[in-house]
Amino acid sequence: MTIFPRNRPAGVAATAAALALSALAALAGTAAPASASGPATTASPASATAPGAAPGDLAEPAALTLPRPTGPYATGRDTLFLTDHGRTDPWVPAAGARQLLVSLHYPARPGSGGDPAPYMPEEAARLMLAQRGLDDPEWPGLVAATRTHSRTAARPAPGRFPLVLLSPGFGTPRATLTGLAEELASRGYVVATADHPYESPGTELPDGRVLPCAACDVVRAQPDEAARRTVLAAVSTGRAADFSFLLDRLTGPRPAWRHARTIDPHRVGMAGHSIGGDAAASTMAADRRVDAGVNMDGAFFDPVPARGLDRRPFLMLGTDPGHAPGGGDTSWDEGWDRLDGFKRWLTVREAGHFTFTDTPEIGEQLGVEDPDAPLSAARSTAITRSYATAFFDRSLRGRPARLLDGPTPANPEVLFQRR
Repeated sequence: MTIFPRNRPAGVAATAAALALSALAALAGTAAPASASGPATTASPASATAPGAAPGDLAEPAALTLPRPTGPYATGRDTLFLTDHGRTDPWVPAAGARQLLVSLHYPARPGSGGDPAPYMPEEAARLMLAQRGLDDPEWPGLVAATRTHSRTAARPAPGRFPLVLLSPGFGTPRATLTGLAEELASRGYVVATADHPYESPGTELPDGRVLPCAACDVVRAQPDEAARRTVLAAVSTGRAADFSFLLDRLTGPRPAWRHARTIDPHRVGMAGHSIGGDAAASTMAADRRVDAGVNMDGAFFDPVPARGLDRRPFLMLGTDPGHAPGGGDTSWDEGWDRLDGFKRWLTVREAGHFTFTDTPEIGEQLGVEDPDAPLSAARSTAITRSYATAFFDRSLRGRPARLLDGPTPANPEVLFQRR
């Protein structure tokens, strides 16, 4: 699903939608049938007017909001800015040491904390939208002000909780995984979502500098598909190094986070969208501390190792038919064969590449439809939340997860490809 201003004439809106979809697919690192080459691909145009409304008749949208988390815990959010002095930034060496911006969502004491945590900076929203051909001046403020359900400065709930690492898609800010992060935190997980500098437009540093997507330029400059895939594999392995450093700073002897005592360092999982899903496998291959992984609709540009992942569990959750067997992304077939622990390969009918992010919720509230991804926002959210939570509950907590045993009447869109 894509989003664009509602008050444009129909023809302009359709053109904007086509441009936006093309830009999203071009930078996503997905590998559906038409996009196995990753950033080289384009997407088909999509109409996008609200049902039953004539162009120009649509009112301006009210404030946007993410769905409320369903777990028993209130949620808090902190932000960390970390510098890895052991590595130079791979995309802009002149910038010096590699840096990370991390959102930490965590189970919190009810009634504690201040205001709801902001969704994303307005400049980051503007650049994200501009990259997708969306230049309406009112949109950055609307998207940036999307209401979340986590409180700043909230006191953590008592106890120690499993840690889940989240990595966003290529060219996409970490904020787009906020809904999933809040859900997991409400169900008793600490969740660390990282922005990888220079891999999406608009990463804002504490000193006010806003970073461009230098890695996007590197991918675009490659002469052919093979060269692009090589760069994207480097994105995935570079993120693995980012997350190993982050684990050091969250669970090591001198943790960087003030509430690090709430993390159980012996129960760690990772999930990612698009190339972030590939990064989950890359991180598991490089770091034995990560016990389980989820790839949400991302090609394995960095392949699953031939030796497997030391029998650790892995979930592949993708679009159907794009990421079904024979759907065009052979990296999933190869990855499946190499995974050597508990594993599931699930695909979702009527889903799009961004089904597993906040995009459907934001788009639907703006009255936007994407005919290439007709799955509703409510179903997109429910499926992503329920299957990710079930997988981590099973893998990190040893809880029964009947949802992963096979198809269920409550989730007819979810297909079990292999078990």
